Amino acid sequence: MPLVNDPKHLVLLGATGTIGRAVLAQAQADGHRVTCLTRARAMLPDGAAQIAVDLADPLAVREALTGLDADCVLSCMASRKGSARDAWAVDHRAQLHVLEGAKATGIGQFVLLSAICVQKPLLEFQRAKLAFEGELQRSGLDWSIVRTTAFFKSLSGQVARVQAGKPFLLFGDGELTACKPISDRDLARYLLDCVTLPERRGRVLPIGGPGPALTPRGQGALIFELTGQPARFRHVPVALMDGIIGVLSALGRVSSSMREKAEFARIGRYYATESMLVWDEGTGRYDADATPEFGADTLRDHYVALIRGERGVDLGDHAVF
Repeated sequence: MPLVNDPKHLVLLGATGTIGRAVLAQAQADGHRVTCLTRARAMLPDGAAQIAVDLADPLAVREALTGLDADCVLSCMASRKGSARDAWAVDHRAQLHVLEGAKATGIGQFVLLSAICVQKPLLEFQRAKLAFEGELQRSGLDWSIVRTTAFFKSLSGQVARVQAGKPFLLFGDGELTACKPISDRDLARYLLDCVTLPERRGRVLPIGGPGPALTPRGQGALIFELTGQPARFRHVPVALMDGIIGVLSALGRVSSSMREKAEFARIGRYYATESMLVWDEGTGRYDADATPEFGADTLRDHYVALIRGERGVDLGDHAVF
């Protein structure tokens, strides 16, 4: 990719995460100058400036941004697990502190990586994200909100399981949901193009990778094909998840830790039963054809690289199974 004609000074949030690292690498390759705001000192590539700041402190954030003469904030920051407390602290308040600091110090643009699941907000982390999206749209800055579908990372948890000869786990019949997953590299390219393309400003932008949309059963079939293992599926009833949520919710009335576990279980159920595609309010259905596609990296290619050992994946909080 050639250097961009008009390189910018970007303030990057979430530079230590999977998507943030990809954005940082691509931004540097494009010739942008990047300053990373991090919550703690971290190892970053050469050439990336870093400011460690308490994002919970609005005055500290404003001081960190003062004098940078930056053009744009690009935020890939998100709460790690989605608990209600963390979501409102990170997805809303920390983002808001940076937005207010940007306005106060003359930064005129803000590109936000959000998530397509906020279309049907049933969970606290979705409500927190939506609340900040509203603040950004009312801010007076040039803004772009990118609502991405599933990441390759989040669909990689069962590759090693199948390689070990175990069955692929499905919720229900495995056809309840579908998504158009996008690679870190393609998403980084899309986010950075939002900085430079005027037609992407002032817009909420749902985006997925190249189609067609894949169901969990389709993902499992792909892994079986690529590993040469016989197709074996094990079905987990959604009702079982509902029972677990009910028990944890009851215990959560007297225990904060059980309350958090109940929320995590609700998050798991949401992803097991809701597609990561554009939601059509008129028909009350998810619409794969209406879900935009971007990039060239496919989930098949990602799985091949994992199976060959050419690529690793740190599932972290994405490790469902």
